[in-house]
Amino acid sequence: MSPVRSASVVALAAALLAGCGAQNEELQAWMDQQRREVKPSVQPLQPPKRFDPEPYAQAQGVEPFSNQKLTVALKQEARQPNSLMASEMNRRREPLEAYPLDSMAMVGSVNRDGRQFALLRVDNLLYQVKLGDYLGQNYGRVTRIAETEITLREVVQDAAGEWVERPAVLQLQEKAR
Repeated sequence: MSPVRSASVVALAAALLAGCGAQNEELQAWMDQQRREVKPSVQPLQPPKRFDPEPYAQAQGVEPFSNQKLTVALKQEARQPNSLMASEMNRRREPLEAYPLDSMAMVGSVNRDGRQFALLRVDNLLYQVKLGDYLGQNYGRVTRIAETEITLREVVQDAAGEWVERPAVLQLQEKAR
């Protein structure tokens, strides 16, 4: 390279670098201005609330959902002479009252000696049920047996805590479990 040519290349490079430096200074001035104008809007953190433990004093009390409390309430209800529960509490419980209705499946019906029986499958065992038998956990009493369904009368508590009767139906299952 000739000395004139190399000097012109050096002069051109210096001019380019000077131009970049001017843009860099302009950019730096803009960023400094933005830093001064923009204020961060970070909310200060609230100090944590103090935790004051409360001693549990109800350990000796009756648990609100215990069987003991339910038994006491049922016995009080049974003492009332016109109560639906009076007759239910004074009778012997039947084996099918230990199972919920949704665990039972009607698999057929039989007419023997003029009496209608329904066949129920519960826990892979087959039971014969007749009119007046009890089943389910809501004091369900069989009121009607048809070829395709069993109608029950259950006694349950309504929202106000009163014992009321409600109908329930077990229908014939095509495929037993």
